[in-house]
Amino acid sequence: MSITLEMPAAPELQITFLYFHDVPRAQEFYERVLGARFAIDQGWSKIYQLAGAAHVGLVDQSRGAKRASVDKPVQICLRVPDVDAWHDWVRVQKVAALTEPRDSAELGIRAFVFDDPEGYQIEIQSVLKKAAA
Repeated sequence: MSITLEMPAAPELQITFLYFHDVPRAQEFYERVLGARFAIDQGWSKIYQLAGAAHVGLVDQSRGAKRASVDKPVQICLRVPDVDAWHDWVRVQKVAALTEPRDSAELGIRAFVFDDPEGYQIEIQSVLKKAAA
């Protein structure tokens, strides 16, 4: 006997959870540098809206399902309309590991990266006008 199922409704939002030693410090950074909007307070997990239905959860590593580690194999990437304006903004915020914006013809983007307070890499990118056509 075979049962046919239909795919359930699409997700309503997306949350990437990152694990921190110092959640209040991470909150201040995501609010001040990225302009993230506080969306959900779960006590030891603070969820911020980054864009549309994309969210990041800042989790107290002593309570969450994972632990903060030195190796940060996760990158948060934000697509913006003007990467150079964002670079000017981020530069004055005195963030760690800030790179200069670079074009990638292969990917069709202009981007730069920097680190949050505990070493998660943030990439800010814009679509190259040539690639958009």
